[in-house]
Amino acid sequence: MMNSDSPIALLTRQRELLQAEYAYEKEEFRRLTEATGIGRKVQRGMAWYPLSLGHAYRNSLDQLVVEVKAQMPLPDGGGSLFEPGKPVCFFSQDASGDFHNTGGMLHYFKFVAQVSYVEDNRMIVALPDGDAMEQIRAADRLGIQLYLDEYTYRLMFDALDRVIQARSGRLAELRDMFHSSAPIGKYTFDPVRFPWLNTSQQAAVNEVLWAKDVAVVHGPPGTGKTTTLVEAVYETLRRENQVLVCAQSNMAVDWIAEKLTDRGVSVLRVGNPTRVTDKMLSFTYERRFESHPLYDQLWAVRKAIRDIYASRSGSSDSRHQKISRLRDRADELEYAIREAIFADTRVVACTLTGSANHILDGMKFGTLFIDEAAQALEAACWIAIQKVHRVILAGDHRQLPPTVKSPEAMRGGLDRTLMQYIVEQKPQAVSLLRIQYRMAEEIMQFPNREFYGGLLTSAPEVKYRGILDWDTAVEWHEPLSATPVFEQPASRASNPSVLPPGKVGRGGAASSEQLPSDIAPSVFGEQGDGLSYSNPAEAEQTLRTLRDYFERIGKERIMEERIDVGIISPYKGQVGLLRKMLRRDSYWKPYRSLITVNTVDGFQGQERDIIIISLVRSNEDGNIGFLRDLRRMNVAITRARMKLIIIGDRATLCRHPFYRHLAQYVDDLAGAF
Repeated sequence: MMNSDSPIALLTRQRELLQAEYAYEKEEFRRLTEATGIGRKVQRGMAWYPLSLGHAYRNSLDQLVVEVKAQMPLPDGGGSLFEPGKPVCFFSQDASGDFHNTGGMLHYFKFVAQVSYVEDNRMIVALPDGDAMEQIRAADRLGIQLYLDEYTYRLMFDALDRVIQARSGRLAELRDMFHSSAPIGKYTFDPVRFPWLNTSQQAAVNEVLWAKDVAVVHGPPGTGKTTTLVEAVYETLRRENQVLVCAQSNMAVDWIAEKLTDRGVSVLRVGNPTRVTDKMLSFTYERRFESHPLYDQLWAVRKAIRDIYASRSGSSDSRHQKISRLRDRADELEYAIREAIFADTRVVACTLTGSANHILDGMKFGTLFIDEAAQALEAACWIAIQKVHRVILAGDHRQLPPTVKSPEAMRGGLDRTLMQYIVEQKPQAVSLLRIQYRMAEEIMQFPNREFYGGLLTSAPEVKYRGILDWDTAVEWHEPLSATPVFEQPASRASNPSVLPPGKVGRGGAASSEQLPSDIAPSVFGEQGDGLSYSNPAEAEQTLRTLRDYFERIGKERIMEERIDVGIISPYKGQVGLLRKMLRRDSYWKPYRSLITVNTVDGFQGQERDIIIISLVRSNEDGNIGFLRDLRRMNVAITRARMKLIIIGDRATLCRHPFYRHLAQYVDDLAGAF
């Protein structure tokens, strides 16, 4: 009988939870496809309708693509879910249909296309073949909708099955080591000095070099995680010929790949070129393949094969013999080009799912580096781990977790990452980067206490940074007539409802406190439409507060120093509302290039001089929804370099211990000032 705590049992449970997530997504897709009106799909950002077709052409990758445009205005952020590389499907609607409901029958075309490029209401879509082009050209009342990405699920299921079934070999060893108390191995040699790194970064790089099995680089916001990881990769390449570098998102892969190319490292970017940044496009396998001296010969051979198929001259046997010889020659040329490309490559960079690309079949690597490992499902990590001997994880499990949509899968812990398991099971493998270079000290102190056990320090050059003299770095604004005055809180050790320093609350994990008597009733009002929440009064307060601060700084200085601003809200509804208000108010016209409005997820990995957070929730029940996932607040707070302004209804939010502590911290700063 299998031990319920055994590595195989744990991974079997992971597979069951992943199956629940897959089933949930399939049902959501079916429901949206069959039961949701087109207007609602457009509002959710999952569909464009109606469409007009532009010109079709072959792109540089020899893909047949077509330009499509949305004929009706999209809601703010409505097209944001369409991204390069995402699968999509086309549909048409019967003439009797109503845009706002399901009155007209929808007819889905039986092919899957892929987004190549998207901007505003214009999109370039790659089609599978010419037949698909003819079908959509002949259709009336055409629309496009996001399609379920089943390929990624298939890769994750296959990877888990192989790991679970492994009985010997390195894959079985890593599985058992990662999910048990089995010891990890370390090499013993003198540490290498890196004078350009700080002491904690140097220690982290050396731990990576000493690791025989696994190492974790824990990089809180602003601590130079990418700098440290690039140095670790660079130094590893002194000992190994080639390494594999992965991340969950294409953006994260491109970011570290760019830093490695800047260091002069030969990087091969593997994956869908439509998802790659312009800077990395020339490093993709496809571009390297096309630029090889033998490519012209290969193209000529392939053209000759197409010409023979198109021609009806000569006997059937003669044509088959010619095609067979030409195919053999094409295979030889393709193999030679591939071997030459990989012989000149030191780093293969791709997403975790991209590591399953057929061009990497049969390849093995000594070391796998996984960046942003705290945002990757464990199943996705195993896709790449199958190809390597040891694993280096980098990220911050105190920030955004992987996206899990199924409530059942979330409750079961599908969002619990491989990095979290290793941090808990193998603390000796973890190196914490301790010096941050982003935030003023007053901004850093609160997340440092709540999430990192007070272990972080500010670099001298940022410790006292600020925009205005005689200014507090953190403020909390709300439309109340009087600012609440808190009594000093009781000792945290004696109050079990208060999270101790360094502990992160999860959704519903922390008990709520009663509304403090010194906080006035809410005057805000959240609005929910079933898709998201917004708060018009709070949106007005957000922009009024920013305007007042801009007036204090002065337009000339803002424009000269390019002081940038991030307005963050956890809710898409509020993001859309704020964007609309910014566009309509002529006051903001000179500043629009300096102001970004987005969700917490959209700001991951970014930073701004000024950050304003609109928390939205305001109700008599103290319901704050997914604001209970405090990792999101950690991300939002730590985007700010010099000024952090929080806009929120204390009467609602401060029933939760974390937000009461935050409000107390802000009031203490104001009192000290």
